[in-house]
Amino acid sequence: MKHTALNTVLFSIASSIILGGCSFHRISKARDITYDKATNLKLDVFSPRKIKEPKAVLLFIHGGSWRSGKKSLYTFFGKRLARKGIVGVVMNYRLSPLTNYEGMAMDAASAVKWIKQNIFIYGGDSSKIFVSGHSAGGQMAALIATNSVYFDSLKIANPIKGTVLIDAFGLNMASYFERYKHQGYLAVFSQDPLAWKKGSPQFHLHEGMPPFLMYLGDRTYPEITRQNNEFYEELKKIQPEAKLIMNKRKRHETMIFQFYKSRNKNYRSIIDFMEK
Repeated sequence: MKHTALNTVLFSIASSIILGGCSFHRISKARDITYDKATNLKLDVFSPRKIKEPKAVLLFIHGGSWRSGKKSLYTFFGKRLARKGIVGVVMNYRLSPLTNYEGMAMDAASAVKWIKQNIFIYGGDSSKIFVSGHSAGGQMAALIATNSVYFDSLKIANPIKGTVLIDAFGLNMASYFERYKHQGYLAVFSQDPLAWKKGSPQFHLHEGMPPFLMYLGDRTYPEITRQNNEFYEELKKIQPEAKLIMNKRKRHETMIFQFYKSRNKNYRSIIDFMEK
């Protein structure tokens, strides 16, 4: 599957968006915090300025086909979350070819561990940590939420309370490679069919895992539509209350950039999901 370069699309879309009606509550920003000294990986934290009690936390993992993207492109998401009373965290992670999907998932889990241990400093509630991801970032968010091996390696219990997927890609890479054999993605998932399943969240669904909220664009890539629908069907067998929300007239890239608008209705459903 061929992805549009997210960096280019971001600036072209963001420049044309009118921020009408945004609620400009004052927020605090802490940028370039090192969450893993071994890899020198960093994250940004955005929190409400006036906090009377600890706030729920949402970690966002960007997409980019596992080989591109950076946290600075998604500052808007962290800021909007903070203005709505949520502590937003946006992270960097190692990209291909520096590492494979396992290394990226470990980076995401390490960021969650940092949040668990440190987010109280920024007004966050360490007992209410949620993860979210767009595109390939959705694969990572779902993988660490459903497969305990990553947190086991960090010697902590899985602290994730819920997972928000935004037009996620990579939910079932085994079926994807059986269809396409995309060479670029093989660099991330290897030539081994067993690794394809190991890196696919759909094969790790189980009782007791964190709840899911899913968003899907009705004009996204056909393969993403297929994977999300199949994942959702399997998910409902375990979590009948899980929701898949279709976003009308939204392509893959605009599924994340729509959150630039503070009044985007998906914010309300994310907050409701987190409050439950």
